[in-house]
Amino acid sequence: MDSEDNSNGGSITGSDLGQRYRHAGDLTGEAPTRPFAEISITVPWGHISGKWYGPQNVQPILGLHGWQDNAGTYDRLMPLLSPDVAFLSIDLPGHGLSSRLPDGCYYNSVDNLYVIRLIMKQYKWEKVSLIGHSMSAIICFVFAAVFPDKVDMIVGIDALKPHQRPYPSVIRTMETRLDEFLREDERNRSKNEPPSYTYDELIERVYIGTFHSVNKEHCKHLMARNIGKSEKYPDKYFFCRDRRLKFYNYAIGSQELCVEMANRITCPYLFIKAAQSSYFEEKKYYDEVLDVLLKKPNFEYLEVNGSHHVHMNDPEAIITPVNNFIQRFGPAAAAASRQKAKEAKESKL
Repeated sequence: MDSEDNSNGGSITGSDLGQRYRHAGDLTGEAPTRPFAEISITVPWGHISGKWYGPQNVQPILGLHGWQDNAGTYDRLMPLLSPDVAFLSIDLPGHGLSSRLPDGCYYNSVDNLYVIRLIMKQYKWEKVSLIGHSMSAIICFVFAAVFPDKVDMIVGIDALKPHQRPYPSVIRTMETRLDEFLREDERNRSKNEPPSYTYDELIERVYIGTFHSVNKEHCKHLMARNIGKSEKYPDKYFFCRDRRLKFYNYAIGSQELCVEMANRITCPYLFIKAAQSSYFEEKKYYDEVLDVLLKKPNFEYLEVNGSHHVHMNDPEAIITPVNNFIQRFGPAAAAASRQKAKEAKESKL
């Protein structure tokens, strides 16, 4: 949707982002699940795109998506969120409508901490409230450990911490991914159009690509910001995310580092585990960090039935605890608490 300048300092764009992309609503005739403003945030290599839901005169919660997903990951959760809560769901670099990293640059998971800091600087936020799914739930965990004084709250969905792999496997993965990245980076520089498919074929590829984690009827929410219209074939489309994302570097550190990170986290933290989803590592590593967090008075753990994308397939299963948590610890509650503390301090002077 088109709109004027954002009062928080970011620029809102609309039709300029839509010249190359077809949104799922255009193809299915369905309206967006909740009105939003299309946002473009300037960064050194281009822009970060996002969907701003709710009031624009208050600080939003920053929503981050999983690997190769995009801001559409929260489409089905947004209508259930309290209407007075602002929410900015962004596309991480190379995903959705956001700029790709320059040619030759490798995608590293930990670099997204820098993206969060850039957004905070753009909007002049002293602290940030985060909701992350999968890869981004891990990013939120790491960010809160590295910057414990800059986070008001976290909601993490179905990925708790950086995953641990046997060291020989880590080394082999580094070798193969770097070689594959070199080949993909060369293809990325060419102007040739990527392989194209019919819309139904793309839905099937997304469904299979998530290992059936996203119900097929909900794949369109990820497609909306993820496809470009073919110039060769009038009835076909192609994936417009950066294909180099397939070789993302997830390596963040050892299990000992993860435990230290868990010890450093001080903000209110709600973690939601999908019961039918994998732990993505040996469960003993997950359990060790979870045990550290469970000892914290402001950590809450919730297990729900569902797949890895439970927030898309069954948002009703998590919305009540999420809304309650936001009401107690979100940007508005945190700002009120800081103001109260400031007034109490001033009254003692």
